[in-house]
Amino acid sequence: QVQLVESGGGLVQAGGSLRLSCIVSGTIYNPTAMAWYRQTPGKQREFVAGYINRANQKYSESVKGRFTISGDNTARKVYLQMDGLKPEDTAVYLCNAKIRATDFWGQGIQVTVSS
Repeated sequence: QVQLVESGGGLVQAGGSLRLSCIVSGTIYNPTAMAWYRQTPGKQREFVAGYINRANQKYSESVKGRFTISGDNTARKVYLQMDGLKPEDTAVYLCNAKIRATDFWGQGIQVTVSS
């Protein structure tokens, strides 16, 4: 079965950096797209960044210029480099993979930014 394994979260001071990783396993099919979302208690899940290939990424306005999404040419490994972190970036970050028109999710990883 498809699994998405996230790593790299933690606690960092405002202005610091973290790098999240997401690796897809359990399928012979490569994802057609990968993305990072984030969620805080009482709020809707928010799109952060998306990756289709090395020439095609997109970002939410709130992270543009600070976060960089990257991956390999199979899109089975995706990374989110987060620089200039702010307290409002604190959330559970979830990796999403679209494989044959089905969405799969990781279990989420906590990122906490202290002021």
